[in-house]
Amino acid sequence: MIRFENVGMRYGSGPEVLRDVTFTLEPASFTFLTGPSGAGKSTLLKLIFMAVRPSRGLITIFGQDLAVIRRADLPALRRRVGVVFQEFRLLDHLSAFENVALPLRLAGKRESDYVNDVEGLLSWVGLGDRMYDRPPTMSGGEQQRIAIARAVVAKPDILLADEPTGNVDPEIGQRLIRLFVELNRFGTTVMIATHDRHLIEAARAREVRIVDGRLIEMRQR
Repeated sequence: MIRFENVGMRYGSGPEVLRDVTFTLEPASFTFLTGPSGAGKSTLLKLIFMAVRPSRGLITIFGQDLAVIRRADLPALRRRVGVVFQEFRLLDHLSAFENVALPLRLAGKRESDYVNDVEGLLSWVGLGDRMYDRPPTMSGGEQQRIAIARAVVAKPDILLADEPTGNVDPEIGQRLIRLFVELNRFGTTVMIATHDRHLIEAARAREVRIVDGRLIEMRQR
Protein backbone atom coordinates (compact mmCIF):
# COMPACT_ATOMS: atom_id res chain seq x y z
CA MET A 1 0.00 0.00 0.00
CA ILE A 2 2.83 2.40 0.93
CA ARG A 3 6.46 1.85 -0.03
CA PHE A 4 9.50 4.07 0.58
CA GLU A 5 12.76 3.27 -1.19
CA ASN A 6 15.91 5.17 -0.17
CA VAL A 7 13.92 8.31 0.58
CA GLY A 8 15.74 11.45 1.70
CA MET A 9 14.09 14.68 2.82
CA ARG A 10 15.54 18.10 3.49
CA TYR A 11 13.98 21.54 3.81
CA GLY A 12 15.67 24.15 1.64
CA SER A 13 19.44 23.95 1.89
CA GLY A 14 19.43 22.51 5.41
CA PRO A 15 20.64 19.05 6.42
CA GLU A 16 18.57 15.97 5.59
CA VAL A 17 15.83 15.32 8.13
CA LEU A 18 15.34 11.80 6.76
CA ARG A 19 18.09 9.73 5.13
CA ASP A 20 17.82 6.57 3.03
CA VAL A 21 14.45 5.60 4.53
CA THR A 22 13.14 2.28 3.20
CA PHE A 23 10.03 0.57 4.55
CA THR A 24 6.61 -0.79 3.57
CA LEU A 25 3.17 -0.34 5.12
CA GLU A 26 1.14 -3.39 4.18
CA PRO A 27 -2.69 -3.28 3.92
CA ALA A 28 -4.37 -3.62 7.35
CA SER A 29 -1.05 -3.25 9.21
CA PHE A 30 -0.62 -1.36 12.49
CA THR A 31 2.66 0.49 13.09
CA PHE A 32 3.98 2.80 15.79
CA LEU A 33 6.49 5.44 14.70
CA THR A 34 8.83 6.52 17.50
CA GLY A 35 11.91 8.66 17.98
CA PRO A 36 12.98 11.79 19.89
CA SER A 37 11.43 15.19 19.30
CA GLY A 38 12.70 16.67 16.04
CA ALA A 39 13.70 13.26 14.64
CA GLY A 40 11.45 13.63 11.60
CA LYS A 41 8.30 11.72 12.61
CA SER A 42 5.93 14.49 11.47
CA THR A 43 7.87 14.87 8.22
CA LEU A 44 7.47 11.15 7.51
CA LEU A 45 3.71 11.38 8.08
CA LYS A 46 3.51 14.40 5.76
CA LEU A 47 5.28 12.43 3.04
CA ILE A 48 2.73 9.61 3.35
CA PHE A 49 -0.13 12.14 3.24
CA MET A 50 1.42 13.65 0.09
CA ALA A 51 1.62 17.07 1.75
CA VAL A 52 5.29 17.33 0.75
CA ARG A 53 7.46 15.54 -1.79
CA PRO A 54 10.80 13.88 -0.98
CA SER A 55 14.12 15.41 -1.92
CA ARG A 56 15.18 12.04 -3.34
CA GLY A 57 14.10 8.43 -3.47
CA LEU A 58 10.90 6.66 -4.49
CA ILE A 59 7.53 6.71 -2.72
CA THR A 60 4.76 4.47 -4.01
CA ILE A 61 1.24 5.16 -2.68
CA PHE A 62 -1.73 2.97 -3.61
CA GLY A 63 0.40 1.53 -6.40
CA GLN A 64 1.28 4.93 -7.88
CA ASP A 65 4.67 6.63 -8.02
CA LEU A 66 4.36 9.90 -6.09
CA ALA A 67 6.87 11.57 -8.41
CA VAL A 68 4.55 11.26 -11.42
CA ILE A 69 1.13 11.70 -9.79
CA ARG A 70 -0.59 14.73 -11.28
CA ARG A 71 -1.39 17.54 -8.87
CA ALA A 72 -5.05 17.34 -9.94
CA ASP A 73 -5.18 13.70 -8.77
CA LEU A 74 -3.80 14.36 -5.28
CA PRO A 75 -7.09 15.40 -3.58
CA ALA A 76 -8.78 12.10 -4.48
CA LEU A 77 -5.81 10.14 -3.11
CA ARG A 78 -5.67 12.21 0.07
CA ARG A 79 -9.33 11.46 0.75
CA ARG A 80 -8.28 7.85 1.26
CA VAL A 81 -6.02 8.94 4.13
CA GLY A 82 -7.29 10.09 7.52
CA VAL A 83 -4.89 12.34 9.43
CA VAL A 84 -4.78 13.50 13.04
CA PHE A 85 -2.49 16.55 13.03
CA GLN A 86 -0.81 17.89 16.17
CA GLU A 87 -2.35 21.30 15.50
CA PHE A 88 -5.88 19.77 15.07
CA ARG A 89 -6.91 22.05 12.12
CA LEU A 90 -10.52 22.36 13.22
CA LEU A 91 -12.91 24.98 11.81
CA ASP A 92 -13.80 27.27 14.70
CA HIS A 93 -17.12 28.41 13.20
CA LEU A 94 -18.41 24.83 13.02
CA SER A 95 -19.64 22.70 15.92
CA ALA A 96 -17.88 19.51 16.95
CA PHE A 97 -20.55 17.53 15.08
CA GLU A 98 -20.07 19.61 11.93
CA ASN A 99 -16.27 19.30 12.08
CA VAL A 100 -16.46 15.52 12.35
CA ALA A 101 -19.10 15.27 9.61
CA LEU A 102 -17.14 17.48 7.20
CA PRO A 103 -15.35 14.64 5.31
CA LEU A 104 -18.70 12.95 4.74
CA ARG A 105 -20.33 16.17 3.56
CA LEU A 106 -17.47 16.79 1.15
CA ALA A 107 -17.98 13.26 -0.18
CA GLY A 108 -21.58 14.19 -1.05
CA LYS A 109 -23.36 12.22 1.68
CA ARG A 110 -26.64 13.40 3.20
CA GLU A 111 -26.81 14.19 6.91
CA SER A 112 -29.60 11.68 7.39
CA ASP A 113 -27.20 8.95 6.24
CA TYR A 114 -24.41 9.76 8.70
CA VAL A 115 -25.95 11.53 11.70
CA ASN A 116 -26.06 8.37 13.84
CA ASP A 117 -22.47 7.45 12.98
CA VAL A 118 -21.15 10.92 13.85
CA GLU A 119 -23.10 11.14 17.10
CA GLY A 120 -22.01 7.63 18.10
CA LEU A 121 -18.37 8.38 17.37
CA LEU A 122 -18.43 11.61 19.39
CA SER A 123 -19.99 9.73 22.29
CA TRP A 124 -17.27 7.07 22.02
CA VAL A 125 -14.52 9.70 22.39
CA GLY A 126 -16.32 11.19 25.40
CA LEU A 127 -17.90 14.24 23.75
CA GLY A 128 -21.52 13.14 23.56
CA ASP A 129 -22.61 16.10 25.68
CA ARG A 130 -20.55 18.65 23.73
CA MET A 131 -21.13 17.67 20.12
CA TYR A 132 -22.89 20.93 19.25
CA ASP A 133 -20.34 23.19 20.95
CA ARG A 134 -17.64 24.94 18.92
CA PRO A 135 -13.89 24.26 19.27
CA PRO A 136 -12.94 27.66 20.81
CA THR A 137 -15.07 26.80 23.87
CA MET A 138 -13.26 23.48 24.39
CA SER A 139 -10.00 22.36 25.95
CA GLY A 140 -7.03 21.18 23.93
CA GLY A 141 -7.79 17.57 24.83
CA GLU A 142 -11.40 17.90 23.69
CA GLN A 143 -10.31 19.48 20.42
CA GLN A 144 -7.86 16.64 19.90
CA ARG A 145 -10.67 14.10 20.28
CA ILE A 146 -12.75 15.97 17.69
CA ALA A 147 -9.79 15.79 15.30
CA ILE A 148 -9.44 12.05 15.89
CA ALA A 149 -13.15 11.46 15.31
CA ARG A 150 -13.00 13.48 12.08
CA ALA A 151 -10.01 11.45 10.86
CA VAL A 152 -11.71 8.07 11.34
CA VAL A 153 -15.35 8.85 10.52
CA ALA A 154 -15.02 8.06 6.80
CA LYS A 155 -13.21 4.77 7.50
CA PRO A 156 -10.09 5.69 5.50
CA ASP A 157 -7.77 3.18 3.88
CA ILE A 158 -4.91 4.66 5.92
CA LEU A 159 -5.00 6.46 9.27
CA LEU A 160 -2.03 8.62 10.28
CA ALA A 161 -1.95 10.06 13.80
CA ASP A 162 0.67 12.44 15.19
CA GLU A 163 0.80 12.15 19.02
CA PRO A 164 -2.96 11.44 19.23
CA THR A 165 -3.00 11.01 23.03
CA GLY A 166 -0.72 13.92 23.90
CA ASN A 167 -3.46 16.06 25.48
CA VAL A 168 -5.82 13.48 26.97
CA ASP A 169 -5.90 11.63 30.28
CA PRO A 170 -4.90 7.93 30.44
CA GLU A 171 -8.49 6.64 30.48
CA ILE A 172 -9.41 8.51 27.29
CA GLY A 173 -6.06 7.49 25.80
CA GLN A 174 -6.90 3.81 26.29
CA ARG A 175 -10.33 4.36 24.76
CA LEU A 176 -8.75 6.00 21.72
CA ILE A 177 -6.25 3.20 21.19
CA ARG A 178 -9.15 0.72 21.26
CA LEU A 179 -10.79 2.81 18.54
CA PHE A 180 -7.63 2.65 16.41
CA VAL A 181 -7.29 -1.11 16.97
CA GLU A 182 -10.94 -1.68 16.03
CA LEU A 183 -10.53 0.39 12.88
CA ASN A 184 -7.45 -1.65 12.02
CA ARG A 185 -9.39 -4.89 12.47
CA PHE A 186 -11.81 -3.71 9.81
CA GLY A 187 -8.94 -3.27 7.36
CA THR A 188 -7.55 0.25 7.86
CA THR A 189 -3.77 0.59 7.80
CA VAL A 190 -2.73 2.56 10.90
CA MET A 191 0.50 4.46 11.64
CA ILE A 192 0.77 6.37 14.93
CA ALA A 193 3.67 8.66 15.83
CA THR A 194 4.01 8.73 19.61
CA HIS A 195 6.27 9.00 22.66
CA ASP A 196 3.69 7.16 24.81
CA ARG A 197 5.16 3.79 25.79
CA HIS A 198 1.92 2.81 27.56
CA LEU A 199 0.08 3.25 24.27
CA ILE A 200 2.62 1.11 22.43
CA GLU A 201 2.51 -1.67 25.02
CA ALA A 202 -1.31 -1.65 25.01
CA ALA A 203 -1.51 -2.29 21.27
CA ARG A 204 1.54 -4.58 21.02
CA ALA A 205 2.03 -3.65 17.36
CA ARG A 206 5.01 -3.21 15.05
CA GLU A 207 7.36 -0.40 16.04
CA VAL A 208 9.75 1.51 13.81
CA ARG A 209 12.04 4.23 15.16
CA ILE A 210 13.78 7.19 13.54
CA VAL A 211 17.37 7.50 14.72
CA ASP A 212 19.68 10.09 13.14
CA GLY A 213 17.34 10.40 10.18
CA ARG A 214 17.21 6.66 9.48
CA LEU A 215 14.33 4.28 10.10
CA ILE A 216 15.09 1.26 12.29
CA GLU A 217 12.79 -1.74 12.70
CA MET A 218 12.28 -2.32 16.42
CA ARG A 219 9.77 -5.17 16.51
CA GLN A 220 6.88 -6.90 14.81
CA ARG A 221 3.73 -7.90 16.61
